[in-house]
Amino acid sequence: MNDALQGKTCTPCRGGMPPLTRSEAENFLAEISAWRLDHDARRIERSFRFADFRAALAFVDSVGALAEAEGHHPDIQFGWGYATIFFQTKKIKGLQENDFIMAAKIDRLFAQVAGA
Repeated sequence: MNDALQGKTCTPCRGGMPPLTRSEAENFLAEISAWRLDHDARRIERSFRFADFRAALAFVDSVGALAEAEGHHPDIQFGWGYATIFFQTKKIKGLQENDFIMAAKIDRLFAQVAGA
């Protein structure tokens, strides 16, 4: 996991800026290797596995609290034993550094949950 990304704080996106290029996104992705970049380099995602519904729900709740604190919110799908998290900065219809900061922080959160 990347301590540099985890140590950063999300900054508000005001739109009007271009999304990251594929090359820029791939450079950030190298720091959070468990995440996948979609085919047009506009979104990243990662799936997480859990023992049951309750554990998945608790993780999703923790991700929600983190998103509120950072002011940068993912799309989340979850159910019995899984959660999939997607990031795309909607104002620019693509990726920006905030997406990767949040992914790194969610990786740390998952590592804490998995280690418990």
